[in-house]
Amino acid sequence: MEKKILFPAEWYPQSAVQLTWPHDDTDWCPNLKDVTQCFISITTEIVKREKLIIVCADEAKTRAQLEGVNDDNIIFRTVTSDDTWARDHGGITVFINGKPVVYDFVFNAWGMKYPASYDNLITRRLVHEKTFAPAVDVVSMQPFILEGGSIDTDGKGTLLTTVSCLCSLNRNEHIKKEQIEAYLKDIFGLSRVLWLENGKLEGDDTGGHIDTLARFCDENTIAYVKCTDKDNSCYKSLKEMEKELKSFRALNGQPYRLIPLPMVYYADWEYEWQCERLPATYANFLIINGAVLVPFYQLETDAVAAKALQKAFPDREVIGIDCRPLVKQNGSLHCVTMQYPQGVVASV
Repeated sequence: MEKKILFPAEWYPQSAVQLTWPHDDTDWCPNLKDVTQCFISITTEIVKREKLIIVCADEAKTRAQLEGVNDDNIIFRTVTSDDTWARDHGGITVFINGKPVVYDFVFNAWGMKYPASYDNLITRRLVHEKTFAPAVDVVSMQPFILEGGSIDTDGKGTLLTTVSCLCSLNRNEHIKKEQIEAYLKDIFGLSRVLWLENGKLEGDDTGGHIDTLARFCDENTIAYVKCTDKDNSCYKSLKEMEKELKSFRALNGQPYRLIPLPMVYYADWEYEWQCERLPATYANFLIINGAVLVPFYQLETDAVAAKALQKAFPDREVIGIDCRPLVKQNGSLHCVTMQYPQGVVASV
């Protein structure tokens, strides 16, 4: 029988979302109280709508932190972790001939920038703890290195990604771009890959993850970061990225409907953390059942971004989450989450 592979879009009905909880042995230690409150806010919204897997170092401590939050939809898993970026160390789900399969790629902390040996084992530990439904196969994709934040799909066979990330040093640099594309098409059942040659944010240490720059909202719509300040160091790169997005065509042959998201211009709070500029972005939103969770930064542009995304997702509730603590470690809301489609997570 011919193998048919579907790589579902994020808006596909979900069985659960994964969070990997911050703890004292992560880089969050100096900022643990604030970032934990951010994780509690994310948890509160997700459990209203679907199950949540919480990977944590100490279940009792995590439960205490979540006092007052309804935990009926929470699946706790005690697993050792290096950090909290579930988008990049979490499993990536496809459907092969209608059956869900979770791909477990190698995670090496964005090109061996940080320790990741424990994070690289989390998906295998979730299998051991019977987190996934019995019919779900979990397949090791070693030695290929891939992070969930580096790719985005329309669920119809199109992948959006960046050259700067997938072809970077210390990931898969021994493989040519054409070979990487052929591999991605094969394992994800893709008809095409849209490569962005441009686009960057100050402070980004992922090498240009697509989920910080441009995202599918449906098969004909892409939301993207637009910079209007010519003095901004990212202006030229983001302007060139916009030109590329305008040149792309949706599957219907028409230009994509492009929805610009405002640039997050630097505020005083962004200089308070090690005097560095931080890669705050509204493109790092998370689509869940019935809602879109949007990173907010307590700026006037929060409302502008929410309005733009409400236009992109008219049938979903748009909810802002204060993500200022997250960007202090160079990530945001989408980066700390990984969704699993319907039928993947066990009913426990």
